[in-house]
Amino acid sequence: MATEVYASIERMVALIRSEERKKCTEFGLQPVHFQMLDYISRCNRYSDTPAALASYLGMTRGTVSQTLLLLSRRDLIEKRIDSQDKRIVHLCLRPQGEVILDCIRSTNFLKALLALQKANQSKTFGLCQTCNYFTTTGTGFTCGLTHQSLTQSDSEKICQEHTV
Repeated sequence: MATEVYASIERMVALIRSEERKKCTEFGLQPVHFQMLDYISRCNRYSDTPAALASYLGMTRGTVSQTLLLLSRRDLIEKRIDSQDKRIVHLCLRPQGEVILDCIRSTNFLKALLALQKANQSKTFGLCQTCNYFTTTGTGFTCGLTHQSLTQSDSEKICQEHTV
């Protein structure tokens, strides 16, 4: 049984990576570009440097430097000099980089997971803020199903009534 589960997970990851490569190609990117954009979107202010990125991806600083130049020329990232230590460069996503990253991510794991849940006729149990019933109002958030107010904390938690 454990071997079957491992094989299924391995296959799902392979399918996700395949979809990732297709989406990257649509945007004229390589998978490594996606990995860099993804890292930059998730790292904190102590880890948003080219050296940290190289270490995380297990790449040389030279390779990372050349790839960052490409991403910068395409206006997907921005390099900012540290205000305290001018030797340090911080990386951040530009709006276009965020859009592309969201497009690539949205086709990956979530679609595979939703297809698996649908095939097994199981509930999605997703985060409240990703549900069709989730509504942003002028004063906060509301559940369109229950018509009750939601807190920021509620919106970041799993809901059994989740629908996509």
